[in-house]
Amino acid sequence: MPPVAKRVPTTRSVHGDDVVDEYAWLLDRDDPDTEAYLEAENTYCDERTAHLNELREAIFGEIKSRTQETDLSVPVRRGEWWYYTRTQEGRQYAIHCRSRQEDGEGEQVMLDQNELAGEADYFALGVFSVSPDGRLLAYATDHDGGEKYTLRFRDLETGADLADEITGVSYGAAWSLDGSTFFYTTLDAAMRPDRAWRHRLGTTQADDDLVHQEDDERYFVGLQLTRSKAYVLLHLGSKVTSEVRFLPSDRPDGEFEVFAPRRQGVEYGVEHAGDWFYVMHNDGAANFALARTPVAATDRAHWEPVLPHRDDTRLEDVAAFTGHLVVGLRRNGLTGLRVLPVDGDTVGEGHDVAFEEPVYTVGGGGNPEFDTTTFRYVYGSLVTPTSVYDYDVASRSHELKKRTPVLGDFDPEAYSSAREWATAPDGTQVPISLVWREGTPRDGSAPCLLYGYGSYEHSIDPMFSIPRLSLLDRGFVYAVAHIRGGGEMGRHWYENGKFEHKRNTFTDFVACAEHLAEQRWTSFDRIVARGGSAGGLLMGAVANLAPDRFRGILAQVPFVDALNTILDPSLPLTVIEWEEWGNPVESADMYQYMKAYSPYENVEAKDYPAIFATAGLNDPRVGYHEPAKWVARLRTMSTGDNELLLKTEMGAGHGGKSGRYDAWRDEGLYLAWAIDVVGAKY
Repeated sequence: MPPVAKRVPTTRSVHGDDVVDEYAWLLDRDDPDTEAYLEAENTYCDERTAHLNELREAIFGEIKSRTQETDLSVPVRRGEWWYYTRTQEGRQYAIHCRSRQEDGEGEQVMLDQNELAGEADYFALGVFSVSPDGRLLAYATDHDGGEKYTLRFRDLETGADLADEITGVSYGAAWSLDGSTFFYTTLDAAMRPDRAWRHRLGTTQADDDLVHQEDDERYFVGLQLTRSKAYVLLHLGSKVTSEVRFLPSDRPDGEFEVFAPRRQGVEYGVEHAGDWFYVMHNDGAANFALARTPVAATDRAHWEPVLPHRDDTRLEDVAAFTGHLVVGLRRNGLTGLRVLPVDGDTVGEGHDVAFEEPVYTVGGGGNPEFDTTTFRYVYGSLVTPTSVYDYDVASRSHELKKRTPVLGDFDPEAYSSAREWATAPDGTQVPISLVWREGTPRDGSAPCLLYGYGSYEHSIDPMFSIPRLSLLDRGFVYAVAHIRGGGEMGRHWYENGKFEHKRNTFTDFVACAEHLAEQRWTSFDRIVARGGSAGGLLMGAVANLAPDRFRGILAQVPFVDALNTILDPSLPLTVIEWEEWGNPVESADMYQYMKAYSPYENVEAKDYPAIFATAGLNDPRVGYHEPAKWVARLRTMSTGDNELLLKTEMGAGHGGKSGRYDAWRDEGLYLAWAIDVVGAKY
């Protein structure tokens, strides 16, 4: 029998609305009953998936056998060194190396993550930054998934760590030009990076200078060194507003200067080259525009247009080099690159880099060198393994440096991909990317895994996946629903899937499922939906909205108790999220709107599809209690006999297990469950 969570009625009273929550007690991780319930669910999950062990191990074996376990990345030139990572068969984590030769002769191991991880169940590397002169390495480690890192410094000439040690560090960091000073960020109680610090090597953390404290709880603090190495940038950003401050990297003891004061709703980012700063911004430009401004005059009044705003093109980023700019963009749901030549103070018209496949993803790779005539990019598609190219901006030639090897009998010609468009209830055309193995029937009998996210303007672009082959080779169609709330079709696509338009995200996804069935790619009783984090909110919402459209739902670390979380400013990251979801604390209308779609709020007596939910006990982004409460309520309300499972990683966070072999074995379980749920052949 499945576990039954105890019921402890707790009343939430907001805007005159009283709601009884019988599982709010699960928020207390120190309550012995909480741990006991999670462990009981884990035991039950193990029991109910035991029959899948053979299939799980088979899929794990397929992933492993197709992966080049001993491999290395394409070396990246930075100064006198070539930097790269290696993996070794049987070892969970990467090894970070460098050599003065591109072929790796005379290799120096900078950092072996396997040694740092030791026997720990979890390990993650946060900051990893080599000083501009190549003498020192700053690195930060996390051993429980809580995303609070410990920062250390390594002398790369001797291989020994310095005495300096800094705790409670977040991700943003930057070196001074001479390597004497390191800037880093720390977290507040809500897991928000709120402070930037200046650390002089050879001193203690207690001696560090507070460079900036961000008291507006909507803002994150970040740091970076420009590619030109001329400036340290301090980024202050909320979901919809940003401000940059800058400091010459050769004057680390100086004061940061405001680039352009923050204005609500205006976002911008900065790159540097020569006498100019290049600014990607959305001031009067919803899809962003590119401007430049003299280093000596950065206020908005001095910005000069470089690339104007276009309704059909979302500008996403810019990389500046001595003789050219490369702009990352998005048009008609596809990513792209535009190269602009720079000659002195003149920026040329430039050209778009051409690619042949109809559905693909492209973006910048490792490009740390400022003075270069090539641009490294990463390319892939649903059928083309991830590939690294160097693009010569003058000759417009592409040099393939490496394509991720897929071992065994993999033949890309055996798979096909396409893009189709579903019609949402309001008439909006929603893109779907599909991939399948040749010979898969188009008569509605094929099983389908439909993936979605749809939040934060985050785009789920079509990329290759070795684990996915285990589905395709068993007759699955794999589809990605590029729904509103994501960024695939530009800024408007995002804005029409947030705040009071959030419901579009969910109805778009259901429309994609209906399109796939109508076009005979699959049938409703053959579809497994999958999403994680904010995509897990999507999973919970469509389970309530259209349970008969899905045979199974795989919801990983799902944000399913959205309203209760967003109502509680004491929880990690809640205040920051008000600019994504709305503020139900202040607005009664937003409270009612969120209450109408928040998955946990809307579990009711109906026949739900099979559901497999996951959680991480140390997750600082989506609390473990959200999927735990959701599954507990589903157990009491579902009128059918479809299985409801919860699997909690008791020693990990948002991303689950950290070692690659552990992650592959977990993926084997999730894919085995999906195969079993739809009754596909093993």
